[in-house]
Amino acid sequence: MADPKRPRHFTDDFKRQVVSLYDAGRPPGEIMREYDLGSTTLRRWISPIDATGSPHAADDRTPEQNRVIELERENKRLRMEVDVLRQAALMFARR
Repeated sequence: MADPKRPRHFTDDFKRQVVSLYDAGRPPGEIMREYDLGSTTLRRWISPIDATGSPHAADDRTPEQNRVIELERENKRLRMEVDVLRQAALMFARR
């Protein structure tokens, strides 16, 4: 296995090629040994590629789902800003 402190990066074409071997009937253990992959890595590649043909989860989302994710990020950022401002207000009120 690779060094966890230095993760390997694979191209999308390589991921598709490995998944096509799996889809063709090759046993997962054989694929993992041949390409020195972990079982989790292989499983993470198989699901999205079989579903949409793309290894990226963002390609599976609808525009509405992307908008919801964007709004959740903005909401989280704004809540953090409010918390910071509350803390600052408390510090200035004590003076």
